[in-house]
Amino acid sequence: MRHLVKIACIIAFVASASALGESELFMMPKEQKAALSSLITSLKAAKSSIDIAIYSFTNREIAKTLRDAAAKGVKVRVIYDESSNEPSNANSTIGYLAKLKNIEVCTLKGNKAANGKYFGIMHMKVAIVDDSTLFIGSANWSKNAFENNYETLLRTTESALVSKSKATLADMRAKCREY
Repeated sequence: MRHLVKIACIIAFVASASALGESELFMMPKEQKAALSSLITSLKAAKSSIDIAIYSFTNREIAKTLRDAAAKGVKVRVIYDESSNEPSNANSTIGYLAKLKNIEVCTLKGNKAANGKYFGIMHMKVAIVDDSTLFIGSANWSKNAFENNYETLLRTTESALVSKSKATLADMRAKCREY
């Protein structure tokens, strides 16, 4: 009987661990190479979709990885902050990616302040690969963020976090302005 109880406990543990998924937290700048490698490796491995909301995106290596994924038929959707379209943000990847097949680009601003005098910003840094892997953290997708800044990047396959992020990105896309 004890043997069956132990087996039941092991099965319950394995089931709960798989529901929680796998996670890895990168602390930059110390783990900058591992963080960038994890993100790019996941983007390259995408089979069907990559959904992104990113405040500032100037990293050309990541942009080229998205280009290559789209060329393989992966559907790529990127939500940028509205300021990405301003002349002062000339290094943004928005114009480059918007021209490519299988890539949808839109801009979004934050909500109107209670006093009605200004709008917030779309400040997220989120990516979801194949509806199963979530990247979230403080790091913008810039060379500086991955090389010099103190930033965080979490990669997780925890289904509840992926689902919540996916629903939020869908709500945001509904409010986006096509680029």
